[in-house]
Amino acid sequence: MVNFDQIKIKLIMRKVILFLAVVIFAACSEDTDPIIIDSALPNGTLTAQRSGTFTDQNGAGSAGTASIGSDSQGTVFLAFNSAFRTALGTGTVTVYLSTSDTFTPDPANGNPNLLLVGPVRNAGENFFRIPPGTDLGKYSHVILWCGSVGIPFGNARLQ
Repeated sequence: MVNFDQIKIKLIMRKVILFLAVVIFAACSEDTDPIIIDSALPNGTLTAQRSGTFTDQNGAGSAGTASIGSDSQGTVFLAFNSAFRTALGTGTVTVYLSTSDTFTPDPANGNPNLLLVGPVRNAGENFFRIPPGTDLGKYSHVILWCGSVGIPFGNARLQ
């Protein structure tokens, strides 16, 4: 006579053993996943070419330093130092390179005096990759613009 309870127990035991073998093999096997390098971060040392200190505007508490420089691969970044801060509660603080300390949009002409760099989400060190071929010489300032209320939170003159 066949004992179905013993058969069930044997099947369960085989599944458990197979599961443990897979787990042990996976845990002990060599990690072959590719290493993903974050292209938003500089490779090696970032060498600053120009920098400036943020001037607070509209009581946003903006402070810290902005620098434009190249990493060891020649990629250009705008970097904020670890002392950077601004009012981030609105969630809409956007970084621009500008030809002046004043945010002057001109959408009808493609905003020739502004270059949108990107949103800032955190205080402290931040890196923004600048598109290749950008004429950095024309931009003299970094502007922190709060889009939700339409006011500047600060600017830094790049020297």
